[in-house]
Amino acid sequence: MASALEQFVNSVRQLSAQGQMTQLCELINKSGELLAKNLSHLDTVLGALDVQEHSLGVLAVLFVKFSMPSVPDFETLFSQVQLFISTCNGEHIRYATDTFAGLCHQLTNALVERKQEGELPEGLGDLMLLHRELLARAQDPARSCPRPQLRRCHLSQPLRGIGVLRQAIDKMQMNTNQLTSVHADLCQLCLLAKCFKPALPYLDVDMMDICKENGAYDARHFLCYYYYGGMLYTGLKDFERALYFYEQAIATPAMAVSHIMLESYKKYILVSLILLGKVQQLPKYTSQIVGRFIKPLSNAYHELAQVYSTNNPSELRNLVTKHSETFTRDNNMGLVKQCLSSLYKKNIQRLTKIEDGEIFASINQKDGMVSFHDNPEKYNNPAMLHNIDQEMLKCIELDERLKAMDQEITVNPQFVQKSMGSQEDDSGNKPSSYS
Repeated sequence: MASALEQFVNSVRQLSAQGQMTQLCELINKSGELLAKNLSHLDTVLGALDVQEHSLGVLAVLFVKFSMPSVPDFETLFSQVQLFISTCNGEHIRYATDTFAGLCHQLTNALVERKQEGELPEGLGDLMLLHRELLARAQDPARSCPRPQLRRCHLSQPLRGIGVLRQAIDKMQMNTNQLTSVHADLCQLCLLAKCFKPALPYLDVDMMDICKENGAYDARHFLCYYYYGGMLYTGLKDFERALYFYEQAIATPAMAVSHIMLESYKKYILVSLILLGKVQQLPKYTSQIVGRFIKPLSNAYHELAQVYSTNNPSELRNLVTKHSETFTRDNNMGLVKQCLSSLYKKNIQRLTKIEDGEIFASINQKDGMVSFHDNPEKYNNPAMLHNIDQEMLKCIELDERLKAMDQEITVNPQFVQKSMGSQEDDSGNKPSSYS
């Protein structure tokens, strides 16, 4: 190794042994250029460091290796990252969550790119594989040439990263209710791999905190988490949870139009129709840009909702045909077809409200008279009492969390400074009582 790299390794060892993690983070942030100039020696550097004891040093090396324009040996690097994430010291990693999350983003992007490189237009890919097979047999008739499995291999690329990112999130989180930028990466890989359930443990919790990642956390990661999460729940037919996730993406405070918010809004309309039979109103705190900019960009979906409210399937089919190009381009045709199916179910349910317990009535078989009754539910059975108890516990827990958040804001230096400034302005504007 070059002398500069030897000094880097010695410094990492020394600072790690002394527990000076802040100084070590400063070192790895300054050493990026040094490591990039010595790519051929980085594997030697990795061999000189222990993953558990020198996690931050190993992280810096792997981050630089993945930052290069082209990765010569992806499989080796993937194995190194996989081993590192599974065995690194979580306490050390939390000092450099920005670099650690950046490594996860690089891994995700690489897997997505490798999947896309392996994809071919439907039909064309099979023809090209068949052509290669025929050429091989023509060159060697005696040779058995089984059909290649390249497409399956490429489609499995995102699947390889799911377990790795799950471990990465567990290393970064201070608690299960903390959102990290890697959550969005995990959801993206689950969508591409068409393997939804591994993401559910990270979606079925209410996020109460965001990992700041040393200032590297971006609003895009927040939006992608809720957008991808909504898509995962939509794929699993959990429309109630999907609607909540799309709503979070749409209602995020914003001063400019986001394409992610626009796509969330379109799916929000469709899922609302499937679940509720109407478009659910957005919260009052939703940014004004939704009404000012996003709604005009979703005219086809608003027309769909208006026609849906007429309960006329033929008109709805005509509108779907009219805007089929738009729905297909947005990759929402599947949801649109589910809206059409839900309208048929809705019309049938309107005739069966007594059976479903939505209307309480009885029909006299002799004279055909209908008698309407009060709701027979007395709300005094054990199941109902249990539900009430659970809802009360949720309210108590929410109240405690709100008090904790209020206390945290009260002692925040920025809030205190702003509050004191406001009080000084108010006192300056008031006339003195002694004048």
